[in-house]
Amino acid sequence: MIELCDVTKRYGETVVVDHVSLCVAEGELLVLLGASGSGKTTTLKMVNRLVEATSGRIRVAGEDITRAVPHELRRRIGYVFQALGLFPHLTVAENIGVTPRLLGWDEGRIRARVASLLELVELDPGVITSRFPHELSGGQAQRVAVARALAAEPPVLLLDEPFGALDPLTRERLQASFDGIRKKLGVTAIFVTHDMVEAMTLGDRVAVMKSGELLQVGTASELARAPADPYVKELVSAPLRRAAFVTAKLGGGEA
Repeated sequence: MIELCDVTKRYGETVVVDHVSLCVAEGELLVLLGASGSGKTTTLKMVNRLVEATSGRIRVAGEDITRAVPHELRRRIGYVFQALGLFPHLTVAENIGVTPRLLGWDEGRIRARVASLLELVELDPGVITSRFPHELSGGQAQRVAVARALAAEPPVLLLDEPFGALDPLTRERLQASFDGIRKKLGVTAIFVTHDMVEAMTLGDRVAVMKSGELLQVGTASELARAPADPYVKELVSAPLRRAAFVTAKLGGGEA
């Protein structure tokens, strides 16, 4: 469904994504994992041409994206921004209905789609449709952002650290909810995160990036069993060290 072939992005002499090749199968969720500056968000944004690749080729559903008009391409690809990006002057219903309205859907179809999506993300349409973004909790706003990304029934969804700003309990609930939604709809997704636990929880496969380079792609168990280099090994072992630290603190108290 998504193919990146030898994709590079340069800003002047600075290479931020360096000859990355990836394939994402239909219905798969691929996690791009890495620290800040690894190139993961730039890679994500090149898929819908929010950032233009310097070289290489990207295909979505078999189509070379450079042959598509950028704004038309983006209307076929759902996108959840790191900072949500909800329009503050629009209600929840209006935010979710933005792309279907641009595509010329009739108002009855839009209302029905908004209601079904709010139910899908576990929000009450009768309560929340007329609210504005500032009237929502962080978890509610994130659910609305996911609903908006799915509004026009896109086959592809891109998510840029969508749950990073939430508290741990809300984040865990939304991860579980999103995982169920994605599998139910059969959406193909690329999900950016710097958190290995989140990557292992949600990803069918994980692509580890560092300094613009793609180091390794595999399932969580493949990365743990045969890390390609010390950086991948460090990422995979970090959750285990954190768990051991917490266990020691709970069991023995503080030193």
